[in-house]
Amino acid sequence: MALRNILKLDDAMDAEILRKKSRPVEKIDERICTILDDMAETLYDSGGVGLAAPQVGILRRIVVIDIGEGLLELINPEIIETEGTQDGQEGCLSIPGKSGEVQRPNYVKLKALNREGQEVVYEGTELLARAFCHETEHLDGILYIDKATEIWEGEE
Repeated sequence: MALRNILKLDDAMDAEILRKKSRPVEKIDERICTILDDMAETLYDSGGVGLAAPQVGILRRIVVIDIGEGLLELINPEIIETEGTQDGQEGCLSIPGKSGEVQRPNYVKLKALNREGQEVVYEGTELLARAFCHETEHLDGILYIDKATEIWEGEE
């Protein structure tokens, strides 16, 4: 496993990558598993709750999330159901020193593949629902600041 560099929006070259749409993973092989391992290590080292592959310069539809309940590895994640709304403060490892108020669904149902290639379905409320939305939007080049109603400096 290895720590990966987290791209930052304030760097022009990084910003270009962060704004691109990621390609689906066609084959889960040793390389994809290494990416998952590296992303998990990078996530834990950063202190964040989620990390999408574009944030480490890989334009593939891969996400790792851990809100304190164990690591979720999501390959080709797709939100299939949402319900309710919640307003809350969000930050992003790619936009350090800022946070913003973002409205998200309060409940999210998501399907993805795990590292064995099996389809998995997860349901989440509150923080997990927020993380599902935030991280899957990264895969389409969308950042929380695109949806924030208010942005603050000096907070994460």
